Amino acid sequence: MRFAQAVVKHRVLILLVAAVLMIPAVLGMVATRVNYDMLDYLPADMDTVKGQDLLLEDFGKGAFSLIIVENMPDKEVARLVEKLEQVEHVETVLWYSSLLDLSIPKELLPDAIYREFNTENATMMAVFFDSSTSADITMDAIRQIRAIAGNQCFVSGMSALVTDLKDLCEREEPVYVGLAVLFALLAMLLLLDGWLVPFVFLLSIGMMILLNLGSNYFLGEISYITKALSAVLQLAVTMDYSIFLWHSYNEQRRTCENRNEAMALAIQKTVASVVGSSVTTVAGFAALCFMSFTLGRDLGIVMAKGVILGVIGCVTVLPSMILVLDGPLQKTKHKSIIPGMEKFSQRVTRVFPVFLVIFVLLIPTALYGYDKTNDEVYYDMGQCLPQDMEYVIANSKLSEEFSIASTHMLLVDASLPSKPVRSMINEMEQVDGVKYVLGLESVLGAGVPEEILPQSVKEILQSDRWKLYLINSEYAVASDAVNLQLEALNTILKKYDETAMLIGEAPCMKDMIETTDRDFQVVNAISIAAIFLIIALVEKSLSLPFILIAVIELAIFINLGLPHYLGQSLPFIAPICISTIQLGATVDYAILMTTRYKAERMAGADRRQSVSTALSSSISSIIVSGMGLFAATFGVAVYSDIDIIRSMCMLMARGAVVSMLCVVFILPSLLMLCDRLICKTTFGMGAIGKEPPKQKILSASAGGSGENI
Repeated sequence: MRFAQAVVKHRVLILLVAAVLMIPAVLGMVATRVNYDMLDYLPADMDTVKGQDLLLEDFGKGAFSLIIVENMPDKEVARLVEKLEQVEHVETVLWYSSLLDLSIPKELLPDAIYREFNTENATMMAVFFDSSTSADITMDAIRQIRAIAGNQCFVSGMSALVTDLKDLCEREEPVYVGLAVLFALLAMLLLLDGWLVPFVFLLSIGMMILLNLGSNYFLGEISYITKALSAVLQLAVTMDYSIFLWHSYNEQRRTCENRNEAMALAIQKTVASVVGSSVTTVAGFAALCFMSFTLGRDLGIVMAKGVILGVIGCVTVLPSMILVLDGPLQKTKHKSIIPGMEKFSQRVTRVFPVFLVIFVLLIPTALYGYDKTNDEVYYDMGQCLPQDMEYVIANSKLSEEFSIASTHMLLVDASLPSKPVRSMINEMEQVDGVKYVLGLESVLGAGVPEEILPQSVKEILQSDRWKLYLINSEYAVASDAVNLQLEALNTILKKYDETAMLIGEAPCMKDMIETTDRDFQVVNAISIAAIFLIIALVEKSLSLPFILIAVIELAIFINLGLPHYLGQSLPFIAPICISTIQLGATVDYAILMTTRYKAERMAGADRRQSVSTALSSSISSIIVSGMGLFAATFGVAVYSDIDIIRSMCMLMARGAVVSMLCVVFILPSLLMLCDRLICKTTFGMGAIGKEPPKQKILSASAGGSGENI
């Protein structure tokens, strides 16, 4: 109570401090770097990641791109190569002229090499950068290369992908926030009981979102997915807390002598309810931190921090705003459009066996779709971009003109003699889908001494410790075919050199597939176990956690099963994150109803009356909460051109509605069915069954009708 009274007393100071904190928050948000490379989140101990580090350390080569130039004479291409070599952070440009200009007779070069790098209308060159794939300086270099070469140049590779992704995200992100705010505002104007209060909510929540985004500065950087989703998710999830405080304050005003006392009691009640409610949401986000693919940790930390800040803002900044603006807020109140739900809840409990049958029938259908959706996810981040993006066009050109869909790199011990290396190359070129292996041996041809090459050319493909080889493949990144190809190449590679490494985009993607498959199981298990334990402690029951989680998990299975039936393929990260987010964010709906059911039952009401009262008193809160989450995410889902953002927001929007429907229709039916079991396995309910005094029942039924999550 002291805390609540302090907030009421120092409300002006709290608002001043919050306003001042917006300055460092905005500065921190602007200064926080955003990472657009998904491969950066692979565990550092993987060979593919170590190999990328060695490539940069020994060769000074980090990022790599294949560039296609169309309809340009060889002499102009040679001049273009010279210009590209002058671009800052371009380490090497490898093209036919790189060798010819160094006085190597054309007849000494294998014809196959020339043919592979040239067609009738196009030529291809490899560009190495001295910086990492997603470094800002690499993206600047990609933009310079495109500007120098003009419309005849097409740049592929991960650096081109992250450059296009960054540019698209920066254009779309302000619109994301605007749409989330607009749709959430419309939902609150329709569903709440005041015209001004939604604007106060948005101002309070917006300040906490800025604090969350600004404090990300101390993490060093965040992923573009985290940046795009965190504000939208924080708005949607923490809106419930504001609604609870507002309703509680209005209830207390009817019985308290003055508004200060009413707000102090409302804050006290809100702290007790909202802290308990937010724990499940924080636990859901925290579970993401156990992913070895560290994008989960990135999203989990930022979102858990956002929920905690949302709770703090709800019991400090928002009460202060409401007290300062109490006059206008009271004058602009209106009747809520959500009608009384007593008759509706009675009908639901009357026909509860029907919903039990629906529950049983939905389980196999939802599980089948859920399993199929998980099998049909895609890992190629190029699929996230619109088809008219420069990177996508370049990849199409590479595939059409040169039949190259991916490029791998080999690092082989420099001391390995040429003869076994040639044997290794020959074996590798027999692997399905391998077009050719390019290295010193393949450039020189059989029988040509290595000494004929100038040192400057050797340095492109050899260091003191390693030799570098490029393998061009006809198979696309993250496809089953390329993964089988990589296994075959690795088998051959290790036969000749145990220390050798196969690196590049496709090998990293293969590692990512294996890593995230394990992560999906781990995160699901941890989130369910953590939320199970929280529900068991909150409800003091052994049976209720099973019932509540079963309802929300069914909603998750339906939500993630629908893409299979709709013929949609999801980005790999979506099912992992959404299953955890939906569980943590919407299990509160079930907890709210169950808590009221318990209170009614323990007060002596019978099974049907308890469930009916619990449903009628909580349904308006569930609708407001579910529609708030839907509104904040649906607009982004419809607008975004980035499939990973669009998919995750659509899943969150649909998940809110599906969870809401499952809690409203299926949870009451399960409570009716399992009432006796619940009474026996819940602390304090064991003696239920005796007829209580009528006054007690009426008292229990009348109380708390205005509760929110």
